[in-house]
Amino acid sequence: QVQLVESGGGLVQAGGSLRLSCAASGRTFSSYAMGWFRQAPGMEREFVAAISWSGASTSYADSVKGRFTISRDNAKNTVYLQMNSLKPEDTAVYYCGASRITMVATTAPRYDYWGQGTQVTVSS
Repeated sequence: QVQLVESGGGLVQAGGSLRLSCAASGRTFSSYAMGWFRQAPGMEREFVAAISWSGASTSYADSVKGRFTISRDNAKNTVYLQMNSLKPEDTAVYYCGASRITMVATTAPRYDYWGQGTQVTVSS
């Protein structure tokens, strides 16, 4: 069982930056691939970024490529999402997920555990 807690969301102006964190419980964090998804009102949850268990492999949605960076610190049981050059269309609730699949997973059904989400609002 893995419990995930996201933090770092907030209100920022367009062009600004935020860093999201996802802290995981359990001693097996390093065996899980991790990912970030987001969901805007009235929209389906969409993939943002994913990272393999070791951190050696990453994947990004085209809409965030070059602006967002996913990373992990297995010693701290934490995964991060650095978000730069934020746009109003990045506004959403951001969710952290953990997948038993060790390589990058880009679709929500492949994730076994989810956090409660953190709100990111980008004003124009």
